[in-house]
Amino acid sequence: MAKRTKDIFEPKSARVVRVLLTNPSQRWRIATLAKEAGVSLGWTHAVVATLQEQNYVARDENYRVKVVDPIRLLRRWGAFYSFLSESKFETFHTFENQLEPFLDRLKKVEASYALTGLSGAWLVAPYVRPVSVDIYVADRTETSEFVRTLELRPVERGGDIRLVLPYDSGVFYGAHSIDGIMVVSKIQLYVDLVNYPTRGEEASTMIFRLIEEEWSKALTA
Repeated sequence: MAKRTKDIFEPKSARVVRVLLTNPSQRWRIATLAKEAGVSLGWTHAVVATLQEQNYVARDENYRVKVVDPIRLLRRWGAFYSFLSESKFETFHTFENQLEPFLDRLKKVEASYALTGLSGAWLVAPYVRPVSVDIYVADRTETSEFVRTLELRPVERGGDIRLVLPYDSGVFYGAHSIDGIMVVSKIQLYVDLVNYPTRGEEASTMIFRLIEEEWSKALTA
């Protein structure tokens, strides 16, 4: 009997889930999936066994893995995950009172990052205008680059800019550029927004609709 994992959404397991949901039409060899997710072969086997047992994925005649119920899997992940409790934050204030000029300045930052939360959603689907900006930072030692380039002032509370130290580097999987600004994948955006305060659920609904449209095209191609 294949080894299973009890928690398919803990950081390493979520890497596998994220890859499957980002590529819903692809059929994966376990070794290829493990390499893409950046986790061990044994761990990938355990995650896939649990996902298969719960009817989220299936294997074809060549034992390749494919997600078969991506909507239910993504909704369950979103319900499970809390962006605020899973991440660590460094909070700042910016004297720039307009979002667009601030984002233009963000393009000049020479460090790895990706927007998420309402600010990331605004670039993907400008429906809920953000009052704060959440920026995943890949390397904690590079926060000074953001402070310098964006002219940020540290504050203990009430800041409008948050540098987010992610719970796992997997959050950057599928990150892409929109008008020169790096944004996390729609999958990560949805998960981060579902339990996000101040209209986060509303924004997550818009992102989910975009994901459904993309899945519909991918799965019928």
